[in-house]
Amino acid sequence: MKGIYKRGNVYWIRYSGLDGRIVRESTGSDKFKKAESLLLERKQGIKEGKMPEIKVIKNHTFKELCEEYRKWAERQRSYKSKKSFITHLEDTFGAMPLRRFSTMMVEQFQTEELQKEKKPATINRFLATLKHMFTKAVEWDMLEEASLKRIRKVKLLPENNRRLRYLSKDECQNLINASDKHLKPIVITALNTGMRRGEILGLKWDQVDLKHGFILLDVTKNGDRREIPINGSLRDTLQKTVVRRIDIPYVFHDPKTGKVYQDVKRSFHSACKKAKINDFHFHDLRHTFASQLVMAGIDLTTVKELLGHKTLTMTLRYAHLAPGHKVRAVDVLDGVLNDTPTAQKLHNFQN
Repeated sequence: MKGIYKRGNVYWIRYSGLDGRIVRESTGSDKFKKAESLLLERKQGIKEGKMPEIKVIKNHTFKELCEEYRKWAERQRSYKSKKSFITHLEDTFGAMPLRRFSTMMVEQFQTEELQKEKKPATINRFLATLKHMFTKAVEWDMLEEASLKRIRKVKLLPENNRRLRYLSKDECQNLINASDKHLKPIVITALNTGMRRGEILGLKWDQVDLKHGFILLDVTKNGDRREIPINGSLRDTLQKTVVRRIDIPYVFHDPKTGKVYQDVKRSFHSACKKAKINDFHFHDLRHTFASQLVMAGIDLTTVKELLGHKTLTMTLRYAHLAPGHKVRAVDVLDGVLNDTPTAQKLHNFQN
C-alpha cells in the first residue's frame, strides 16, 4: 500500500498534512495491518480538516526506565525481592538507549550470567524483571511496541527444580543443638511451621496467638492470609526461650541493638558445619517441614495449605515421599475388585 514503508522492523506511514507538507509517522509496530489502519485513519482525519496530534517518543535510556520503574515498584509487595534484580540490570546496561536493546543482546546477557556461575533460576528472575520493565516502558510512552517484542522473544532458561534437600529427625536435632543461642529458636520455628525466612525474621508478637495456638500471616509471598498452628515444641520455645520485650514488636531480634535480624546466613552456615550437615540452605528447613509431614502420612492438600502454596503443583514435589499411601490405596482397590469383605479392606488400609 502506498504510503507505508519500513525502518528496521517498524512500519512507518507517510501522508500529506493540511498544509500540503509530507508527514512521516512511526506506527511503533511491526504489523502491516496496524500501519494500514493508522494510515487510513490519518487520511480520513485530513479530509475532515483535522490535523492529528502525533505522539513523539523520546530516545529514553535504560537508566531513566530504572528510575521510573523503581517509583512504581516501591508500591508492590514484591519490591523487596525485585529491588536487587533492578539494581543488577541497571549496573549491567547502564545508560544504553532502550531502542538499542535486541534479542541477541539479552541472550548474550544470559550467557554471560551463566559464565559467572549464576543459577538459571536467578537469571530467569532477571529476565522476567527486564521484560516487565519494557512492558511498563511501552505503557508509559517511553518506547515503541516493536522494541518490546524483541525482548519478549528471549526464552527463559530451563531450571533444575528437582533439588529437594531435607533433614532426617536426627539431623534436625543435631542442627538445633549446634545452633547459637539466637539462632536456635529461629531454626525450631522454621522446622515446626515451614515458614519462609523472611516470614520468620519479620514475625511480630501481635501475629502470635499462644492462647489459641496459631500464627497469623496476613500478607504472605502469595498475597494470601495464612494461619499456622503452633505445636508443643514451638510453644515451649516461644514461652521459655524467646525473650519478649515490650518496646520491641518483633519476636526475633538482636538483644544488644534491639533491631530485627536482617539475615542469619553466617550463623546458620556455622551451625550446619558444626552439625556436619553439608549442602543445606535455610530454605531447606521448609522442605524438611513438608517432607517430614508427608512421610508421617499427612495428605498433600493439608501440606499445601500449611506451606501457603497457591496450587497443588508446587506441593506435588513431595509426593514421592509417601509411597506407603499408594500401596495401601492399591490394596483397597484389590479388595474392591476381588470382593474382599469390608472388614478385610479396612484392615488392609490401616496396615
